[in-house]
Amino acid sequence: MVQKNSDAYKSIGEVAKLLNLVNKKNGTLSTHTIRFWEKEFKQIRPKILNGKRRYYNNETIEVLKTVKYLLKDQGMTINGVKKVLKSDKSLKLDELPNNSITSDYNLKNKLNRISKLLKQIKNLKR
Repeated sequence: MVQKNSDAYKSIGEVAKLLNLVNKKNGTLSTHTIRFWEKEFKQIRPKILNGKRRYYNNETIEVLKTVKYLLKDQGMTINGVKKVLKSDKSLKLDELPNNSITSDYNLKNKLNRISKLLKQIKNLKR
């Protein structure tokens, strides 16, 4: 098996695997998430070659990692992430003040769980 140079462009499937974007229902890679993010964030610009295949350099992969972290791990909105990416300040993910973001995200998760439980209880009464 040939080892790829670490600076080599990566396919959308390789990037999805690198970011661990996996569909929880069937275990397939969620490349559609990356394509959606491309439409939302102008900073994500893959090289599109013949056959409309997308290839990502390390700089673009770092932007994708940042987007995934802010959206999935920190619970930010798309508009919030756009503001962070547009800001001139350098973003160090370890230093990101996340208390309020995390607590809002946790509250949202708890409310979603309560809502699901209420629906289950209603279904049991039928």
